[in-house]
Amino acid sequence: MAKDSPVTLAVIIGAHGVTGEVRLKVFAQDLSVHRSFNGGALTLKSVRHGNNGAIARFAEIPDRTAAEKMRGTELAVSRDALPPLGEGEYYHADLIGLAAVSETGEALGTVVAVENFGAGDVVEIERPRVENQGAKRFMVPMQPAAVPRWDGATLTIADGWAE
Repeated sequence: MAKDSPVTLAVIIGAHGVTGEVRLKVFAQDLSVHRSFNGGALTLKSVRHGNNGAIARFAEIPDRTAAEKMRGTELAVSRDALPPLGEGEYYHADLIGLAAVSETGEALGTVVAVENFGAGDVVEIERPRVENQGAKRFMVPMQPAAVPRWDGATLTIADGWAE
């Protein structure tokens, strides 16, 4: 991903109530520090945690009908609106699309997703397609024992983790 590309922090997954609130799947620790999304197209008025995730109100979404039409809309901010990264930190968006390689430089595939099931981030890597077979995928925990290093071009998988 280009370093000047917008970074998606959440996605609208549905309407909540009749007054235009939306339910969000949030990929950030704190969405409320941002007020403007998608180049100023959406202005966050409030966000709170509900029983099924985050619930937000945007100035541009006046009612349930409008909220339902927003389902699937990604909420992105410019990279310069994000805090700088510390040592060993990353944005998920920066990992997706990286070439995954072994410690000896062997191509293993491409990072296609970053998930978090509660115990930390896990990268999903798709192996190159083999004729007459579908693409195979494997997952690796984003921990130093499994991923000793990464940069803007590659993510290195430790021996024994790409089986």
